[in-house]
Amino acid sequence: MRVGIIQSCYVPWRGFFDFIASVDKFVFLDDVQYTRRDWRTRNQLKTPNGLVWISVPVRYGARGTQAIDQTEVIYSATDDWRERHLNMFRQHYSRAPSYAAARSILENAFAFQDRSISELNIRLVRSVCASLGIRTELLSSRDLRAEGAKTDRLIDILRKVGASRYLSGASADAYLDKHAFAASGIALEYKTYDYPPYPQLWGEFIGGVSVLDLIANCGPASADFLRSRSPDRVIVPAPHPPT
Repeated sequence: MRVGIIQSCYVPWRGFFDFIASVDKFVFLDDVQYTRRDWRTRNQLKTPNGLVWISVPVRYGARGTQAIDQTEVIYSATDDWRERHLNMFRQHYSRAPSYAAARSILENAFAFQDRSISELNIRLVRSVCASLGIRTELLSSRDLRAEGAKTDRLIDILRKVGASRYLSGASADAYLDKHAFAASGIALEYKTYDYPPYPQLWGEFIGGVSVLDLIANCGPASADFLRSRSPDRVIVPAPHPPT
């Protein structure tokens, strides 16, 4: 069984969903420390003038050490970020062929007024997965009560969900303990992100933007542009069965 583990992100890029589609089970690693100014609370949209950020305001703990799934979203009647995001999306994507389908993903999620950024992100990810036909089982790390730190924590999660293979982003190479994976008997593989361009508004193609850009522009054909063209890399192979 192949399993992936990543922190949740706000309407992430298509590579995030290719990653989910590439595994049998996916775990949101949201019981770890929240970090400011990263993909947990923001992403980018394409406009006639280049890329713009859409950001969700959150409340920081006294020492800024709260977990992602304990980081509260700020809602204000006088400054509604949800309305700003919807207006910005309408302004720049209303000409896209499947604008309505992409906008409904935001509208449906915003209606719930989720308490934490984790709850909001996961709700949006589930909705996008449904739109793209991705049926991977989605789990939460907090529900698994994982123990240990860094690689040991990941391996504990993997064992609890019955994984034989772990898919990771290559950016984790600097801190993953390959010897620990070899000792665990769980194969370690790195995801590749090599995607074709797709029809897009506003001039020359720009990749890496929110998946909403793909859905708005390509609609039912979005899945055709979702999968990486290059195979994933095996870093620590699965152990050979005894002979």
